[in-house]
Amino acid sequence: MSSHLSWMIIRNTNAYLVKKRNISKPFSTEPHNLLNVASFRYNGLVHKKSIDISPVDKGFKVSWKRAKAAQKPGSCYVSRTIKSGPRVALFRLRRLIRCNNYRKDLTKAALRRASAILSSQQRSLKVKKSRPKKSD
Repeated sequence: MSSHLSWMIIRNTNAYLVKKRNISKPFSTEPHNLLNVASFRYNGLVHKKSIDISPVDKGFKVSWKRAKAAQKPGSCYVSRTIKSGPRVALFRLRRLIRCNNYRKDLTKAALRRASAILSSQQRSLKVKKSRPKKSD
């Protein structure tokens, strides 16, 4: 089945849609949707190739769908954990997407999500130093 036909079937009714009042475009909580927007371009269910970035304790995990095994959900996902520093990690992610000819239209969205994950982890590592109490 083509990705366009799949999208036409699931676009208004699927389990991952989050519809709220006064929001023109509903959110989507599906895996492999980088921007959590319910649109054909960012949908991870209908495309043969999709990419997902999720946080781990130090760094992030990149998982992608192999196009050859798109119809086999048990074996189509491959993942890699990147735990290096922020500059090297983002460089490796960009190289992984570009060198493998893998959804170049999602490069900027993937880098933004990875950067947000890394910056949130950096903020949580900073601890305020406590001042020693003055003794009279």
